[in-house]
Amino acid sequence: MSRLTASDRLKRLLALLPWVAAREGPTVEEVCARFALETQDLLSDIALVSMVGIPPYSPGDLFDIVVEGGRVWVHMSPSFDRALRLTPEEALGLVAAGASLLAVPGADPDGPLARGIAKVAATLGVDADTTIDVDLGYASATVLRTLQQAGASRHRVRMDYYVHGRDERTTREVDPYRVYADHGQWYLVGYDHLRDEERLFRVDRVVDVDELDVTFEPPEEQRTLGLFEARADDPRVVLELEPEAAWVAEVYPVEAVHTRGDGRLHVTLAISAKPWLERLLLRLGPRARVVEVTGDKKLEKCAREAAQRVLARY
Repeated sequence: MSRLTASDRLKRLLALLPWVAAREGPTVEEVCARFALETQDLLSDIALVSMVGIPPYSPGDLFDIVVEGGRVWVHMSPSFDRALRLTPEEALGLVAAGASLLAVPGADPDGPLARGIAKVAATLGVDADTTIDVDLGYASATVLRTLQQAGASRHRVRMDYYVHGRDERTTREVDPYRVYADHGQWYLVGYDHLRDEERLFRVDRVVDVDELDVTFEPPEEQRTLGLFEARADDPRVVLELEPEAAWVAEVYPVEAVHTRGDGRLHVTLAISAKPWLERLLLRLGPRARVVEVTGDKKLEKCAREAAQRVLARY
């Protein structure tokens, strides 16, 4: 299976524990299928959680997790039965955190976590469904479910994918290693047979997907893919940004940032596709200027050419 980040693993554990605790010994197969886990990953998580508890961390203050006869039991410490005393701010933070966990794949929308969050929200006099909005992107529920199921059963998929950088649609076959949410978007990591390499895909750009009869074996050691990985031969562009456009350095994976004395920034970006740079420059308008281009001198004029094409449509 693919290697999770610490944040992903924590979210999965926080969703898994109350689900198992409420079910009086579900089978290992049921737990693994519910949370798209391998048996070895489940056992590793159990080993980790068995060392978690509350001060003073005596045996009675730790989680008691037992795997026996092919079933899993979770027994909470008696300390969890004590009523919490929360400030309104802490309670609202708890509702928000709980709402985000309920958005994790495998979480039970009607389970004990959901009921507990509803009780806290009622005490605060708020409606968790309307007050707290957890946005995990605009991915199609059908597409997301198909990708998750295909990944869990290790079946290849054929998907119609919109490539934002080149403004084109392609059909490709992908081995879906992992589907996860990050920074408000759903992502798919998988082996792309069209490009013959591992790729990262935005799930909201998957127009259509079909599960195939072909199976695959995920790599034991999968490297972590960033949202964008520049190649050595990609062109580099240095932009001069006005202070109000400094957000570019925080939103996009820039390779270098230099602050000038007048507050302007010089940022260096790797560019994999001309249309992406055109859209960025049109969005920034007079707040950005191309200072230097290496690798593809045609990019120096891309903003002017893109603006001319837009004007021609009017």
